[in-house]
Amino acid sequence: MAKIPPFRADHVGSFLRPARLAEAREKFSAGSLPAAELRAVEDECIRELVAKQEQVGLKGITDGEFRRTFFHVDFLEQMDGVTVTYGDFVAKFRKDDGTEVGFRPPTMHVESKIKHSKAIQGADFDYLKSLVTKTPKVCIPAPSMLHFRGGRKGISEAVYPDLEQFYGDLAAAYAAEVADLAARGCRYLQMDDTNLAYLCDPEIRQSTIDRGDDPDALTHLYCRMVNDAIKGRPSDMTITVHLCRGNFKSAWVAQGGYEPVADILLNEMNIDGFFLEYDDERSGDFAPLRFLPKGKQVVLGLMSSKLAAVESKEEIKQRIDEAAAYAPLDQLALSHQCGFSSTAHGNDITEDDQWRKLERCVEVAAEVWGD
Repeated sequence: MAKIPPFRADHVGSFLRPARLAEAREKFSAGSLPAAELRAVEDECIRELVAKQEQVGLKGITDGEFRRTFFHVDFLEQMDGVTVTYGDFVAKFRKDDGTEVGFRPPTMHVESKIKHSKAIQGADFDYLKSLVTKTPKVCIPAPSMLHFRGGRKGISEAVYPDLEQFYGDLAAAYAAEVADLAARGCRYLQMDDTNLAYLCDPEIRQSTIDRGDDPDALTHLYCRMVNDAIKGRPSDMTITVHLCRGNFKSAWVAQGGYEPVADILLNEMNIDGFFLEYDDERSGDFAPLRFLPKGKQVVLGLMSSKLAAVESKEEIKQRIDEAAAYAPLDQLALSHQCGFSSTAHGNDITEDDQWRKLERCVEVAAEVWGD
């Protein structure tokens, strides 16, 4: 197994919320449970989750995003300048059987200058670090998550007449958070980015053009923002980015192979590894991995967090072999295509399914790369 992250058997970060945690969050939202009592329940559930992750053999350990409702909003709304509204539009997530899942996701707006006035993940990381015997891993949304959905319309022109000022302030806010986490001892940080994967979808690329943006220019921009955000990181801090085509109640949004973004992404983003979704044909073939430069890893999301069935070892190994035709095996690793619960709603699987699938991931990685 790899000694430093990303690990040969890794995972994207989120886990299904236990029933008692979901109940506690409902009571808190209804005003019948104090914040301190909710945090105590979260602490207890995270402690159990950490022990379970280590038990199945994972090396990178997360808090399961148990303190969040959405993987991105809960983080970004803690920056000065970000406001959130609900019900602005309906997102259509699709399932493999052709059915659709309607969803009204929160919409973020920038109404004043972006600033990082407080540590966002600091206390959560401190608690996670106190529990693990392996490597604590922090997952946060990528900077693009505050830009792509709303574009120019989501950012006040009165506050930011020049979007370059916005990009600079956003990167600086991220850099401050990265510095705070580094000072606390964080050495494994993952940024989650749906937008770079959405820009692989021909329909979304066209709608992006229709609104006045250049998809390739955005890919360059999002790479630059990540680079600016992490340029002050310690030399021993691993940074990865996870690309996702949507993950809500086992449904998805986008499709299309990585060819439109691969060359720019893999070569311009100055990070250590990429978690790439590869669980079905929507992600295309492995040919874009030919752009992977030396010194960077790709964690192949060959297993599905959306479906309960556990993939066979033979099937996974065959897919790894196919990927290794385009990138060195030593630069590859294995995971599920996304987390099991990108939002608190969770995917349509059970906790038992979740753990059986992770056990299989660890088992295959040990057989392919050795322990």
